Parts: sequence; C-alpha cells; structure tokens
Amino acid sequence: MRKGARVRRRLVTVLLAVIAAILVIPAYAAADDQGGETLSGQIRDPETVEGIEITVSRDGDEIGTATTDSDGEWEVELPEPGTYHVVLDQESVPDEYVVAETPGAEFDEVEVRPGQDRAVIFRLALPGEEEEEESEPSPTEEGAEPGADGGPPEEAEEEAPAAPEVERGASFSTRLLQTTLSGITFGMIIAISSVGLSLIFGTTRMINFAHGDMVTFGAMMALMFSTGMVFTAVPLVVAAVLAVVLGALLGGGMERFIWRPLRHRNVALIQMFIVSIGLALVLRHLLLAYFGGTRVRYDEFQLQSMLTLGPLQITPRDASIAALSVLVLVAVAAMLQFTRIGKAMRAVADNRDLAESSGINVDRVTLYVWTLGGALCALGGVFYGLNQTVYWQMGFHLLLLMFAGVILGGLGTAYGAMVGGLVIGLVAMLSTLWFPVELQNAWALAIMIVVLLVRPQGILGRRERVG
Repeated sequence: MRKGARVRRRLVTVLLAVIAAILVIPAYAAADDQGGETLSGQIRDPETVEGIEITVSRDGDEIGTATTDSDGEWEVELPEPGTYHVVLDQESVPDEYVVAETPGAEFDEVEVRPGQDRAVIFRLALPGEEEEEESEPSPTEEGAEPGADGGPPEEAEEEAPAAPEVERGASFSTRLLQTTLSGITFGMIIAISSVGLSLIFGTTRMINFAHGDMVTFGAMMALMFSTGMVFTAVPLVVAAVLAVVLGALLGGGMERFIWRPLRHRNVALIQMFIVSIGLALVLRHLLLAYFGGTRVRYDEFQLQSMLTLGPLQITPRDASIAALSVLVLVAVAAMLQFTRIGKAMRAVADNRDLAESSGINVDRVTLYVWTLGGALCALGGVFYGLNQTVYWQMGFHLLLLMFAGVILGGLGTAYGAMVGGLVIGLVAMLSTLWFPVELQNAWALAIMIVVLLVRPQGILGRRERVG
C-alpha cells in the first residue's frame, strides 16, 4: 500500500513538473515574438536637436530610416542580427550646427548581436568648433548585460551578457584587464541578487524559483517611480530606495502569507517548489501585462563619457554599481557576523531544530530572511537594469547564473553566494576573450560543475555526513 502511494506521489510530482514546463515554454515563445534587434541613439550634444534623419543600410540596401524626436532620440528596427551601415543626413542638420569631425556622420560595420539594442552616438558642434570636440566612443552599446558595455537582448531565449568593447588593436593584457573589470561588475550584480536566495535555502531548505522575478520586480518598480508612471517622477536614486522597500515588503509578504502557512501544514518541499514555480509565472506575467514586453531604459545615467583609469575604461554608472555593490555586500556580511539577528540567521541556517530548541523564534528569523532577500533582489534588479535595459524576463534569464553562484559558493551560506556570484561573473566575461559571447554562460556553468566534482559542498560550504 505504501509502495503504491509513493508511486502515485511520484507520478503527481512528474505531472506537475511537466505542466510547469509547458507553462514556461510559451513565455519563451512570447519573448521571441516581441524581441528583435534595433539601432538607436540620441543627439543632444551640444543640445538636443529634433528632425535629424538617420539611415540604416546593409550591403547597399536600405533597411530603415528614423528622425530624431523632441528629445533627440531615434530608433530603427532591424530584420536580423548582422553588420549595418549607419549614416546621418547632413542636409537635415539645422544651419546653426555642423556634424563633429569626430566621430563623424557615418559608421561602417556596426555589428548587432541577436536580440541586441545597439546605440550609435552622433555628435554635433558649432561652426568652427567641430575639430575641438573630444572623441566620443561610438558606436556605443548602452545598457549592457551584467558587467559589460553591450545592450541586452529584449527577449532573447537565453540572456547572455555582452563582451566589453575594447579598442581595436589593443594588446591582450589591456583586453584582459578591461574584461576582468566588466566581469567584476557583472559578478557583483549576481552576488547581490543571489545572497537572499542562499539565505532562504539555508533557513527553510526551499528553492525559491520566483527569486529571479523578484529581481525583475525591483527593476520595474524603480522604473515606475523614476518615469512617473503612477506618481510624479522622482530621481532614480529615490526610485531605487522605494523599489528596495517594496522588494522587502514583497519578500516578507510572501513568507508571512504563503510559505509560513504551507510549512505549518507540513507541505513537502517538492510541493513548495512547484508552488514557487507558479508564483514565478504569476509575478512574471503580471509585470508583462502592466509594463509590456518592450525594453525600457532608465532615463538617468545612460549616455555617459568613459572614465579612463590607465589602460582601463569604465562609465561612472558601472563604477557606481561596482562600488555600491561592494558596500552593500560588506554591510550584509557585517550584519550576519556581528548583529544579534544576523547570528540568529546563521544559527537557523546551521541547524533549524537546534536553533528553535535554544529559544530562537525561527518564524520571525525566517521572516527577516525573506525581507532581506526581497530587498537585495530589488537592489540587484535596479543595478541590473542600469547596466542593461529593463524588461519583463530579465530576472528569469539571470536566475540560472544565480543558482550557479549559490551552488558554487556553497548552498545555504551568504558568503558562498557572494564568492560564487563573483566567480561566475568573472568566468562568464573572461571566456569571451577566447570563445564566442553566446557560450559565456555555458563556460560559467562548466566551471561550476568542475568545482563541484572536486569539492561537492562548494567553495565555502561544509561537508555533511549522510547516513
């Protein structure tokens, strides 16, 4: 009788997993339908100029034209990835301006990867000053994927961070340093986003499949407040703080009204895992229904001049992301190490039953963990959106790398998630020096597998005795 019950339970579990997979597949199909490649830019130097015509062609055939709007912005949709020729019509430039000698009025061989939104920057100047203008790196890839300067796919099947742009002819050591810098930024974003995932697993032994969509939630909330979709628009810094607060409320609310009641009813972990898949789908498609499926940039901190640090170049935006990520990770580590609630979190993660028998309120600690995890998710989403663009599947595409970072660093340890996320980001970016950019996530996962074969508990995990 028990054997028959076990068989039925396994069949139900497999059936639920198949149903979840079927529900996930249409999301990828929708992404393909809504995604696509584009060339875009903004003419605002020395000031915003409207009515300038941009033409995009390929192999002598015109692909499309665009005219700058009142904000100086333009965009041309492309039929497929490839190399394109972009020309600014100088006759459409107002008489009081001329096209700056650098970077010029046209660009040859602008390469666009699958799903990429590639930005091309033209500059104007006042007559007689065009040769005094400083060089602007262009075409520029705005809103690159984690830790890179390339724009992310709107809805690509698998989100892959773009390799950093390095000047042609640069030495291998320069490219290595530049790519390492981009990998650190990317790894910091993964680490910030995955700390909560590791803490949640450590305290509840549950894998939260909705964690990636909580990242998207934070990015979308910051977008909503910064663009005035609901209320008066506020600076992005303020919008980010509000998004973090809402992310914390989302995480705490999910624990208080969903996961705690399920635990008190002794629901099995596999069933809670299926519930988390359902929550992920609900949250993801609610964001899709409200915000739509198009890529959107934050209005602030996009077109920026590069900072030069010896042979390295980085935008102030990415430098701020890396610096703030370090500060937040140090603050989280200090909280876990020195505060009373942090020590309680580590105690529950080490041994939940022993912590409860020692007088620790496990339910309250778990609530704090979910709240902290939700706040870090939202912050990671804001950083991820700043580094790239914001769209409804951004967190879902980052989820696999977050899992990889958590497993590599050691399941259930916040410090392991920090180290693992940084390693995954570095490996993903450095692999582009030798292999196609489309394979960078694959190499990151391969490194995870190799490390686990040598050290199954992960880098900072502890070996457990079984049996």
